[in-house]
Amino acid sequence: MSLTAGTKLGTYEIIAPLGAGGMGEVYRARDAKLNRDVAIKVLPERLAQDPASLARFEREAHAVAALSHPNILAIFDFGTQAGTTYAVTELLEGSTLRARMGNGALPARKAIEFAVHIVRGIAAAHERGIVHRDLKPENIFITNDGVVKILDFGLAKSSQGSEASQGNEGGAGATRIAETTPGTVLGTVGYMSPEQVRGGTLDHRTDIFSFGAIFYEMLIGHRAFRGDSHVETMNAILKEDPPEFTAATPNIPGALERVIRRCLEKQPSDRYHSAHDLAISLEAFSGSSSTSNASAAFAAVPGSKDPGLQNAAQRRRMMPLAIAGVVLAASAAAFVAGRFTSQPDAPAQPDMKRLTYRRGPVLSARMAKDGTTFVYSASWDGSPRQIYAARSDSTESLSLPYLNADVVSVSSKGDLAIIQNRRQASGYSRPGTLARATMTGGASRDVLEDVQDADWLPDGSGFAVSHVVDGKYQVEFPIGKVVYKSDGWMSHVRVSPDGQKVAFLDQPITGDDRGTLSIIDGSGKKFSMSIECESTQGMAWTPAGTEVWFSCAANGQSRAVMAGSMDGRVRTVLRVPGSLYLGDIGADGSVLVSHDNERMAAVGLAPGETRERELSWLDWTQVNMLSDDGHTVLVTEAGEGGGKGYSVFIRKTDGSPAVRLGTGQGLALSKDGKWVIAQKIETSPEQLVLMPTGAGEARALTQDDITHVNARFLPDGKRFMFNGYQPGKPPRAWVQPLAGGAPVPVSSEGVVAGLLTLDGTKFLARDLDGQRKLFPIDPGGGGPEPIRFLEPADGIVRILDGRTAFVRRPAPGNAAQITRVDLLTGARTPMRTIVPSPEVGGGGFTLALSADGSAYVYNFSATNSDLFLVKGLR
Repeated sequence: MSLTAGTKLGTYEIIAPLGAGGMGEVYRARDAKLNRDVAIKVLPERLAQDPASLARFEREAHAVAALSHPNILAIFDFGTQAGTTYAVTELLEGSTLRARMGNGALPARKAIEFAVHIVRGIAAAHERGIVHRDLKPENIFITNDGVVKILDFGLAKSSQGSEASQGNEGGAGATRIAETTPGTVLGTVGYMSPEQVRGGTLDHRTDIFSFGAIFYEMLIGHRAFRGDSHVETMNAILKEDPPEFTAATPNIPGALERVIRRCLEKQPSDRYHSAHDLAISLEAFSGSSSTSNASAAFAAVPGSKDPGLQNAAQRRRMMPLAIAGVVLAASAAAFVAGRFTSQPDAPAQPDMKRLTYRRGPVLSARMAKDGTTFVYSASWDGSPRQIYAARSDSTESLSLPYLNADVVSVSSKGDLAIIQNRRQASGYSRPGTLARATMTGGASRDVLEDVQDADWLPDGSGFAVSHVVDGKYQVEFPIGKVVYKSDGWMSHVRVSPDGQKVAFLDQPITGDDRGTLSIIDGSGKKFSMSIECESTQGMAWTPAGTEVWFSCAANGQSRAVMAGSMDGRVRTVLRVPGSLYLGDIGADGSVLVSHDNERMAAVGLAPGETRERELSWLDWTQVNMLSDDGHTVLVTEAGEGGGKGYSVFIRKTDGSPAVRLGTGQGLALSKDGKWVIAQKIETSPEQLVLMPTGAGEARALTQDDITHVNARFLPDGKRFMFNGYQPGKPPRAWVQPLAGGAPVPVSSEGVVAGLLTLDGTKFLARDLDGQRKLFPIDPGGGGPEPIRFLEPADGIVRILDGRTAFVRRPAPGNAAQITRVDLLTGARTPMRTIVPSPEVGGGGFTLALSADGSAYVYNFSATNSDLFLVKGLR
């Protein structure tokens, strides 16, 4: 070992050695900046002096950094100091899978549990285009908490062809070649795929084969392919099938053996098409340790009364799948195990019929009273949202002439309630105009403006609505009769079948879909369900009116269908991997649901560079702010990976790993980059905290009765500005000292701050007449200044001063044209055209620019939905 205790590498202090291998020495170290223990892998001097080895080591660090996932070893930092090159990773306490298998086969339940987590990690790598190529028990680590981590991407390769490091930690049976050339053999004998043995072209399916060999060994206790020499082992991989499971392993269902054998097919085309497909099959067995407990494989089956089973399925926002495949896989596993029909309490399996087959998001869906006709809005293949009508006995959809519209209700007479011309915000749709329409495609007729959601009354005589008045949301039941007001927002309004009650999703933070299901009767009496949802979208009454079913993610972002009864209790109706949106429930109890594969991503161009890079970190990366110099981006992870209450990160636009600062919603980054203002979204009202980006502890900035919804540092470094509202009052802009003190309002009620000028003396806002103006922050700064020479299509991205602004305008192909506008003369200077990733589709993207416009980061959400008609749920 070349480093001794007390040696410092950057902000890390070496504590003790942990081990060594062919590609590095590993130490326990202390991270002084974030006050935590980490592991540091140091490249040996002999390799650090070799440019090829140094490049491979760095590529491995970048490969792992790009694969941020709970089942993959996390990398925190990478650097070089005084000729010592090192990578900083999370510190793991536990043992390798090889050590866990030291006494032979693992219990089937534990092997399946480990297998599911391994495949999830593999799937995450494959999503990023990374193939591991050296999966083996030595590279699988089980922490003392039971978390599975995939290690050592030393042989990882990008599917685009870029090599990760070629190193290998060694060990018996290892084969190492310095460079990848045609005919090269890479991997570890005993876990290689046939194409690896032949030195052929490899893709993601080679990892599926290696996993199959590992899973076989976990269950049986010996390797799937064995020989007295490396050559004989390779020959077995090429020509022989592994021994069959025997009577000595009666606790392993035959269906599970078939899953393994499909992984171990000699031809890649005969294996699972993707790790996601493999995960779906394995999750059907999750929690089942024997055929006598095969019913535990139905954690995703509706009607389960066991809370442990209801919560067992790990939900992932990004997992693409066919819902029917989950149920079919679970059914097949239980049937082959011979236990399904013998379980007297097992619920009947729902019948699921897929209704749509195009690419894009389904945005709303409703059923007509005949139970066979349904109407939905979607943005197919990147086109603007449009309303379609279809029948459940056909795969064809009829385009209705209602563009930029969502269907929110179908009356008993077959008339449509639609909301048109919604104003788009970051990640959600603002209110629009409620209109009446028909399924025959006639002209629509406007009813009411500024409506978030609406539902027909049972007799078709009018509507219940979520209506925005003077910037505040209120439920009107019927229109004009206010039964509830909120400082947050309300969506998915639905009237009970008897017309006596109205249900809605009560969401405290405007634009954030966390909240709960609430019900109000005609007298204004309100009660809420017993569950708070991290994400909730979609809701409908059952035909009998005894329950309201709604889509809810109690943790993370993967929504399940839940049922809330009139006494406030909640039960799970349907849970599958991925996220569900409940559209409607028909008179016969059939359910219209959309299965969504969603993600929020960030892409940016760093200063001085010519190629964009993805800057997403976990599964739902929201860009909050780009620094003036374009080198640092503040983001919030608001999905499964961000956890309850979300997580705040900063990341360099050069692609180096993100650094987590704490829990909350990021709002602002100081000019010197040392501080971040975040919103604590789990407090009521929402307060602000100050987080250091380096050493130090976070502290509360505000403790008052104001709901704080946005913030920015002022350039003097002593004050900050925020938007907020007090109970019962419209929002406005405030300024407050960072060191403490009372906030001072700097705008009229109803006027909220937008962008700040670079010198921090003015802010952009719309006055009460809706005109865009620059308002002074400090007294004596004059009055509001109208902004001239802007056109309706101009979206202001950055205000430099009272004279200059950067604006964006739509360009062909969903692109954005960035132009510098002189606000005094009207002169326009084109700067650049930003052409987004094809994944953006028709949903558009939000954009942040550096002060000089040379760097940018854009944020977009991408959703693909499959609409299903489900029968048999209860």
